[in-house]
This record gives sequence, structure tokens and C-alpha cells, in this order.
Amino acid sequence: MHGLKPEIADDDVVLPFKIDPYALRGRLVRLGPALDAILHRHAYPRLVAAALAEAIAMGAALAATLKYDGVFTIQTKGDGPLRMLVADVTSAGAIRGYAQFDAARIAALGDGPVSVPKLFGAGYLAFTVDQGAEMERYQGIVELTGATLAECAHHYFHQSEQFEAGLNVAVSSVADADGRLHWRAGAIMIQRLPPEDAQGSAEGRVPVARDPAVREAEEEGWRRAMILMGSAKSRELVDPELPPWKLVDRLFLAEGVEIYRPIELVHRCRCDPARMRGVLRTIAREELETMREADGAVRITCEFCNTAHAFADLDAIYGEA
Repeated sequence: MHGLKPEIADDDVVLPFKIDPYALRGRLVRLGPALDAILHRHAYPRLVAAALAEAIAMGAALAATLKYDGVFTIQTKGDGPLRMLVADVTSAGAIRGYAQFDAARIAALGDGPVSVPKLFGAGYLAFTVDQGAEMERYQGIVELTGATLAECAHHYFHQSEQFEAGLNVAVSSVADADGRLHWRAGAIMIQRLPPEDAQGSAEGRVPVARDPAVREAEEEGWRRAMILMGSAKSRELVDPELPPWKLVDRLFLAEGVEIYRPIELVHRCRCDPARMRGVLRTIAREELETMREADGAVRITCEFCNTAHAFADLDAIYGEA
């Protein structure tokens, strides 16, 4: 469809689309209030907040290409000033994220743009799909090679024999009258589906000869789609006045694009007091007693949402075992 109803939100969504006849699938991610809420849970320096915003937008785009029932996680770990980023997306569209960093080393970098090697140091970028204890966990890992996280993701795509894709990510922040930054992010991703080059049963597939002209048309369509995706300007990817479907139409209308209904993204943490009590039970009672604060409670702060959970009745905690 080339027009969405006005009541459908243009922020905090993933907009799926496809480009036929080239077997291309796309996702456009637009993040506003949900991203802002995640970042303002912590007093992150601008460089850290921008990097986490990029990771969350990337995670939402990648997760939307997968069929899974659980949690998709994108994580970095390195020896630079920004030691770790974690962003995850549930199959229901709940997003969250947090960062660990060395404040002094981050401050020494200044406020200008900083490349991945300077910000993250040597390390890796990992993509994980976790569908629970009953399902095997999938993980892909690549070195932090590239100037941006998106370039690191491209490095992973180039190494993968099963996932051919391109990604364009943008992040912006605008200060209000009180100096409070409001964050936005956008991402557009094009994925090339594998060719249908076999037919028959799983036990005896027969190769199908594909017309060279068809293959060449698909190659040209892929190249053109990548150029068009790359032509999307950063301001367009984050512009609250430009609905996502209009941007997709603007980029790919001549390619025969078909747009589907957007998928909502929400900021929702999964911190679980019951699980936290389980963690506390693994600590010796004598040691836990020394952790009580002035009001008698032991507190655990969720790294994602920065919420402090207080546990005052230690007898009840140990009685739950």
C-alpha cells in the first residue's frame, strides 16, 4: 500500500516493505519517544547515548528480519572508553538498552564524532537470538571493524553466506529550552532473499536452471536498491515530519515497492524482582546482611532501566528457596 491511515503512529515503529520482482525485503525503523525514554533513564554522556541509540535502531531493524519468539540482542564489548553496549528487542516489540563506560576516558574524547576504534577499542559485535531454554540459541560474532556500528554490521553481512543485506542508520539529538536533549534514530535495511534454485522434496532436491537474464535483472535490482537506500539522508531517517511510508515511497516507488502495516516498538524493561530475589539467595546470609542500607533494605538496580528494587525482608528471601 502507498498510504497509511493517519491514526497509525509514525514514531517508534518498524515499517516492513518488499521490492519485487527482485526478491528484496526491507525494514524502516523510526524511533522517537521510546528511545528518548531509554536514554534518559541514565545520565549518559552524549557520545555514549548516541552510540547506544545507533545500536538500538540497528537491533530493531535486524530483529524485524527474523522469525523468532524470544529476545534478539545486539552487544558490543571492547577495551576502549565505551566498554560495552547492550540493546535487545523482544518478538513483541519491546526495546531496551544500556551501556558501560569509563567516564574519564569518554570525557577526554570531547563532543565531536568519534570512530568505532577510538570509542570501543578492540573488541567484537555480537548478534544473539534467544528463544528460551527449550530452543538452541543462535549467535553471530564479528570484530569491531569499521568507522561506525553500521559498518561493523556490514562486515558481518559480507562474511555471512546466508544473510546478504545493507543498512543505513542515523541518530540525532535536539536540546529544548531547558537544555535537555531529545533523541531520535532511524534505520533502513534491505535484505536480499536467497534464490529459489531447487525444487522437490528435502530428500531429493533437483537444481533448477535459472534464466541468465533473470539473474542479471535481480543483480541490477539489488545494486540499485542499495544505491537508493544509501541515498537516504540522515535528516530524512529521523525527521518527525516525514512519515516513514513517505520516505520508503520516495526512495523505492519506481522499483515496485509494496509497503505493509507498521509494527509498534515500545520501551519496556523485563527486570524481574522474583529473579533478583533468586540472585540474592545465592549470596551468603552474613554477607547480605552487610549490604543493608540505612533503611534496612538491600537494593539491586537494574542496569537497563536504572530502577532500584528494595528487599527488606531477608527472612522471606531465604524462605523462598
